Amino acid sequence: MTTDPRQGRSWKPEGGEPSAVAPMRLRRLNRWLVEGLREDLADLYVDSRATAPGDAYRRPSRQNFLNRLTADMRRPGFGMVIAETDGLRGCAFGFPGRSDGSWWLGFDGPLPRAIEQLTVSGRVFTFSGILIRPHPQDRGLARRVQEGLLTDHQASLGATLVDRADRPTLAALRSWGWLDVGGLRGPADPTVFRVLVFGAYRAEIDQASGMVMVQLGVGIEEAFVRLRAYAYAHGRRLADVAADVVARQLRFPPDAEPDQAEEKT
Repeated sequence: MTTDPRQGRSWKPEGGEPSAVAPMRLRRLNRWLVEGLREDLADLYVDSRATAPGDAYRRPSRQNFLNRLTADMRRPGFGMVIAETDGLRGCAFGFPGRSDGSWWLGFDGPLPRAIEQLTVSGRVFTFSGILIRPHPQDRGLARRVQEGLLTDHQASLGATLVDRADRPTLAALRSWGWLDVGGLRGPADPTVFRVLVFGAYRAEIDQASGMVMVQLGVGIEEAFVRLRAYAYAHGRRLADVAADVVARQLRFPPDAEPDQAEEKT
C-alpha cells in the first residue's frame, strides 16, 4: 500500500511558539505512523488532564484510550496532527463525517441548518480526541492542531462529543474555540453527550455578532448577548439566527427591545 507523500511532513505554523527552547512543529500522521507512537500518545492522554480531587467524573483509563484509538485508526480517512517541540506536546485526531448524517442520530431537536448543509456536502470532520499537555500557551497550541487537521482534510467544520458530566473537558474545549450546540443520546447508550463544533459554523456566529455590533453601536460581547436573547425569545437556534443576520434577512435596530429585531420582507 502506498503512503500519501504529505503524511509525516512537518511544518512550522506562523507566529507563536509553545516553548522558549524549541519551535513548535506540526506533523501530519496516517494510521501507519500513529502505530509507532501509540505508547507516547497514551502518555500524552494521561498527562493532558489528571482528575482533580473532588471531581465526580472519572476519565476513561489509559487502556480504554488505546482501545478507542485502535478502533478509530480502522475508520476510512483517519488522520492525526501532532504538535512537537522537544517532545510530544499535543495532538488531534479523527475521521471524516458521513454525508448521510448518521453521526447526528440522537441529536436533541432539529439539526441547525448550517450544520446540515455542511454535513450533506461532506465538509464535516469528526474529532475523536484533542490532547494537549498543560502549558501556558496550550490554548494557541490546541487551535493550531485543530485547524491543521481540518485543513488537511479540506473540512469546514469539526464536530465532537463530550460526556456532559466531563466538565473539565467541556471547559477546555470552549476555551479552545469550540461551541456547544446541543445534546445527543445514542440509541444504545445511556450516556448523554454535549455536541461541540469548531470552524466555519462558529465563524458565522462571530461574523453575525460583528454585524450586530455595528448595527447597535455596542461591544462584541453585548452584540452576542443580543443575538442569543433573540434566539431564545423566538425559540430558534443561535446558528440559524446568525445565518439570517449574515444573509441580511435580520437586522437589529438601535431602538429595538433586547429580544427584538427587524425581519426583511
